[in-house]
Amino acid sequence: MSRRSDQIAATRPPAGPWWIDGEWFLGRALDRLPGVDPDGPSLLPGWSRRTLIAHVARNADALCNLLTWARTGVETPMYASTEARDKAIAATAQLPPDSLVENCRSASRRFAAAVNGLPGPAWDAEVRTAQGRTVPVSQAVWMRCREVWVHAVDLGTGKSFADIPDDVLAALIDDVTAMWARRDQTPDVSFSAGDRQWGTGKVVMAADLADLAGYVTGRRRDAVDGRPPLPSWLLHASTPWPTPCRQ
Repeated sequence: MSRRSDQIAATRPPAGPWWIDGEWFLGRALDRLPGVDPDGPSLLPGWSRRTLIAHVARNADALCNLLTWARTGVETPMYASTEARDKAIAATAQLPPDSLVENCRSASRRFAAAVNGLPGPAWDAEVRTAQGRTVPVSQAVWMRCREVWVHAVDLGTGKSFADIPDDVLAALIDDVTAMWARRDQTPDVSFSAGDRQWGTGKVVMAADLADLAGYVTGRRRDAVDGRPPLPSWLLHASTPWPTPCRQ
């Protein structure tokens, strides 16, 4: 997938350009897989690279369902059930490495085609995420955006949070802190990175933007001195796995 291919056009949602670059970033992380063990651990505790790639692939198809919902007006959930979601990821993870990577790339292309094919008025449609939140379908682009950037790093093929643009890192921290607030789990912490600040807690934590984004998303719990425990970011109540971008 080229970084600015004709298959992925700019989108109406504000996160569109970030998502386009994120798909390119994921593609470059996948390019490096022949040099690593696909069955080895990813940087997400408890997840192999194989399972992580399968998760990213099926996430693209799940978000396509939300775009179908917006386009047709027919309710089309991301997943038929938690069990169906888990079975689909497990089945995909059994593919041979080359087929697994192509499956992930194909799913990304399907999502891009669905984004590009959604009529302008449909972007105002409301849909429901797997966590039960009702959101405008434009949020599906941001949901995919955070998925590809963060999990490209999680693959452990040489990408890091330091490779992610500052605006995307700040948006990830916005997303995490907003998620905590919705769950009434905001920690008593204030975070700062340069001139950017989040929270009003008594414990003040300062770090560069990349380390802070890794820390609050649960990836870099070693990145900030004086680390208090933080709530998880994205959850899926019925799934006994660790904490990837569960949507």
